[in-house]
Amino acid sequence: MDFSIKTASEKNTLMTTRAGCIAVGVFENKQLSQAAAELDTAGEIAAALQSGDISGKPGSTLLLRNIKGVTAQRVLLVGLGSETSISAKDFSASAKSIAQVFSSLGAKDALIAIPLFEIKGKDVSWAMRSLVFSLYEKAYRSDSLKSKKEPAQGGVEKVAFHASASQAGAVKTALAQAIAIADGMNLTKDLGNLPPNICTPSYLADTAKELAAKYRFGIEVLDRKQMEALKMGSLLAVAKGSDEPPKFIVLKHMGGKAKEAPIVLVGKGITFDSGGISLKPGGAMDEMKFDMCGSASVLGTFLAIGEIGLKQNVIGVIASCENMPSGGANKPGDIITSMSGQTIEILNTDAEGRLILCDALTYVERFKPAAVVDVATLTGACVTALGHYNSGLFSRHDDAHDQLANELLAAGSMTDDPAWRMPIDDAYQEQLKSNFADVANIGGPPAGAITAACFLERFTKKYIWAHLDIAGTAWKSGATKGATGRPVPLLTLFLLNRAKAANNKK
Repeated sequence: MDFSIKTASEKNTLMTTRAGCIAVGVFENKQLSQAAAELDTAGEIAAALQSGDISGKPGSTLLLRNIKGVTAQRVLLVGLGSETSISAKDFSASAKSIAQVFSSLGAKDALIAIPLFEIKGKDVSWAMRSLVFSLYEKAYRSDSLKSKKEPAQGGVEKVAFHASASQAGAVKTALAQAIAIADGMNLTKDLGNLPPNICTPSYLADTAKELAAKYRFGIEVLDRKQMEALKMGSLLAVAKGSDEPPKFIVLKHMGGKAKEAPIVLVGKGITFDSGGISLKPGGAMDEMKFDMCGSASVLGTFLAIGEIGLKQNVIGVIASCENMPSGGANKPGDIITSMSGQTIEILNTDAEGRLILCDALTYVERFKPAAVVDVATLTGACVTALGHYNSGLFSRHDDAHDQLANELLAAGSMTDDPAWRMPIDDAYQEQLKSNFADVANIGGPPAGAITAACFLERFTKKYIWAHLDIAGTAWKSGATKGATGRPVPLLTLFLLNRAKAANNKK
């Protein structure tokens, strides 16, 4: 889908715009938005609203054709709710309705002329993300491996956004960022939706290399021997049961100053999780191909910041392997030594994500990071606690970590990609005590998401750190099964906000 900005002028009015369709807003009190009123010289739009053909409720739509005096072939009326205060919820419903209509419309091009600067508590960037994300979501397809693909519905291929001359600059910037994030989400979805026989650790490494070539990132991919030399015993213990070689991927976007401490994103890349010797139940085990969505979200975020040209140093680290049962696989009761030197008693081989992440979290110390955020589909316990709306956010409780957590929470709120901060008190560490090693890899059923975060926290003492558990938000099950692209919006806006704050300090 192609996007552009169409600036209003005396010579380029809505009345004279050539388009297959123009979308304009109407309100529940039977009032027209400014754009709708501009098109309604013959009174046809007002008549449709007064007659009840469209209610003006959020997301309601009515398609009109051949309105007198209007050059565009169609006018789509979209309900925005209350005229006095367009809420974010109402605007989101309207954006989704526009995307729904556009997906099967006979027109190939359309202009969106609904208010972008009048949403309560939100800015134009939020409005643009809401529209672009909705349009991308409706256009997204996951049938690339089907021999007989579903026939295309047609629909709008080119979308322009209407803006005044004074608004055009802000709309252009917001649109570019929204497209970049949506492209990153699509990459994350594509990787997550691929089957595990295709999306292997090597496939993730090849994807990272393609991104590096396109956006001029630094790239390094470590193989098993290099990981052995680094003494990544915890990661390699998980990889032992699989014939697929593990990969440790490092991407570098050095868009900031040379001596600027980087933000480091760490992604869990278990490309298939059988549970290992602690084998998972067979039902829905196919969904364990999504256990690499943390790594996919790091790659998607790098695509987004590459498109944006972010003026900040960001490093992405991905630890990737399969977790499979075999004669060589690690076993419950095994004790392994992590890169940090800490020994770990494996009580359950299905608690493998933390085992690969702990070595990655030790590795990133060398970058002397400003902050580290790891992203992982880590625990079913987080799904039980928070469901499928909020990702779980964990961080230590002090001023520096509170600031990082608040930045992440704010970015999630601003992108409709929310997270909820969970406790990580030292008291929970008691559950991870082992009689035979420095730490056990599980702490029992109570507070499973918290004890998993507490395990990771032991390997992050030398920097400011946060952990995002996305087990409930990275994919959907059932009839709508598929990766969601989260938390690419949260991560990208977090980085954009960081870069903006640094620039403001200059």
